[in-house]
Amino acid sequence: MTMPISEELIAEANARLMPAIEDEYAALGRKLERRGIGIGGIKQRVLDFSVAIPSWGAGRGGTRFAKFPIPGEPTNIHEKLEDCAVVNQLSRATPRVSPHFPWDKVSDYRALREQAEALGLGFDAVNSNTFQDQPGQQRSYSSGSLASTLRRTREQAVEHNIECIAIGQQLGSKDLTVWVGDGTNFPGQQDLGRSLDRYLEAAAEIYAALPADWRMLLEHKMFEPAFYSSVIADWGSSILAAQQLGPKAKCLVDLGHHAPNVNIEQIVARLHRFGKLGGFHFNDSKYGDDDLDSGSINPHQLFLVFNELIEAELNPRDGFNPAYMIDQSHNVTDPVESMMSSAEAIVAAYAKALVVDRGRLHAAQEADDAMLAFRTLRDAYDVDVGPILAMARAEAGGAVDYIGVYRASAWRGRKAQERRPVGLGAGIV
Repeated sequence: MTMPISEELIAEANARLMPAIEDEYAALGRKLERRGIGIGGIKQRVLDFSVAIPSWGAGRGGTRFAKFPIPGEPTNIHEKLEDCAVVNQLSRATPRVSPHFPWDKVSDYRALREQAEALGLGFDAVNSNTFQDQPGQQRSYSSGSLASTLRRTREQAVEHNIECIAIGQQLGSKDLTVWVGDGTNFPGQQDLGRSLDRYLEAAAEIYAALPADWRMLLEHKMFEPAFYSSVIADWGSSILAAQQLGPKAKCLVDLGHHAPNVNIEQIVARLHRFGKLGGFHFNDSKYGDDDLDSGSINPHQLFLVFNELIEAELNPRDGFNPAYMIDQSHNVTDPVESMMSSAEAIVAAYAKALVVDRGRLHAAQEADDAMLAFRTLRDAYDVDVGPILAMARAEAGGAVDYIGVYRASAWRGRKAQERRPVGLGAGIV
């Protein structure tokens, strides 16, 4: 493998920090041992955990009004993979990249897969794009795609999704993520029942093209770009569609795609209960679908989500294999730094959920002891799992101080000298 950051730089930085980390790790180990928890087992679970990162996340995002690119920003999938490799090398938690088509189209997918493997990366779910018109496209998606009132437009959207499956097979993917911006901006604009019928008919054609070992992940979104109604607006619409399509159709939960104050952790439990929990897109929000860095606004909610995921893993029912991915828009930060920070926040929430005293929690729940159940979760949330994460990164060859090492490497400055500038533009991508 050709690693982008000097391993000597990482080793030197870690050597300066490891005495303190080892001391903090030993102290935390003694604290957890008094609770009957072995720190080594938690560390191993952290080492085994991973989350995919999006190819588009390697670039600067923007608001609906403007985008402010930074020097050294990637301009194609090959450069995006280089930046994603930096994230994984330093964090050791993001070994897969989720590509988006047609943004990431190339002429040789075997070569693209070989490049990824040389950088220590694999590919996760492939994402289709029928929410945006492309140069040379015959039919516009301005009034919808899979739910369009125009048959030829629906056919075009179906063909694109099937093409994404074919590309994904070449890259080693096993999941197709389908999100559509279909909906309306005015009451009466479309028949709300028939628009869902059109979506289901088109989605069934895509589903029929899935290989036997693939899944179709249906992503819902409450609003934007449609502001009056969205065809797949919530988890209820998503699970009903997935149930009608078949067992390979699952629901994908994006943390920002809900009404304010919705109990997302309960949605996780419900989807798992009916065997339709397919995956997660991690981000955070303050006012709406903000796509902020994971854990930056509400880390406690992230912990509660992982608490339910651990419960689902312990009670797998018909299976438990969710696809985890970061899905953020980096408007004011270096995307590499944001994705590394988010990966740590996600892994930290996972580690905290692992130290929950499940026996005490379940006993309190059965006894209807609300305070004891709450305090059991809070005791785990209050644990500083930082030493576990730092030790795991160091053992895997990552950087204890990942942002410090990244900045010391001058990666962004070096890439600014090599890559052509990204032009000004509007929109989040």
